[in-house]
Amino acid sequence: MIPWATRAVIFDLDGVLTDTAELHFQAWKRLADEEGLAFTREDNERLRGVSRHQSLEFLLQGRTVSEVEAEALMSRKNKYYQQMIRRLTPADLLPGVAPLLTELRQANLKIAIASASRNADEVIERLGIADQVDALGDGNSVERQRPAPDLLLHVARQLGVSPEQCVVVDDAAAGIEAALAAGMRVVGLGPASRVGNADIVLANLDGIHPEDILAMKSEK
Repeated sequence: MIPWATRAVIFDLDGVLTDTAELHFQAWKRLADEEGLAFTREDNERLRGVSRHQSLEFLLQGRTVSEVEAEALMSRKNKYYQQMIRRLTPADLLPGVAPLLTELRQANLKIAIASASRNADEVIERLGIADQVDALGDGNSVERQRPAPDLLLHVARQLGVSPEQCVVVDDAAAGIEAALAAGMRVVGLGPASRVGNADIVLANLDGIHPEDILAMKSEK
């Protein structure tokens, strides 16, 4: 049974609802290659849930650039990423996502997305789930991104619910930290080595139902 206090589920986007994390890797990798910088899939794992500017700082590995140059580099990366997301369709939802969203709606629970991506709105439209999302917070919504709790608190305010009435689903350590700082319960997707601080840890959302992620008590 779903706890009475639970009123909303807030999902991260990349790596949770769709595998745009791979597209981000390809875009950053192309930029890195053009700039003569080393960048691997292992490096990309460290970019989960962080802002575009923080990602660039990691990519540059101490190389100093002006703010104008940084903006130009981020713009190039974003252009490469936008070219790839134009190919997204509802078929790119990860396994289990579509039925879970339907069941959450049937349970009269609010659904929101909190993503560091500034392209989240377009991704949601192309995935065909915009009509199921009650609120969206993205890289343009707040100044401080995760691990600060600001984005999640911003989304909760949009939904008109309190933090303790929210459950967050995220696949990044920074997202788990942000949810706990916001006073929200949190489901971590992925290996415990990355999301082990979450209240519960799941491999993915395939075969998961609302009661699986909501009928839990925080032990943090």
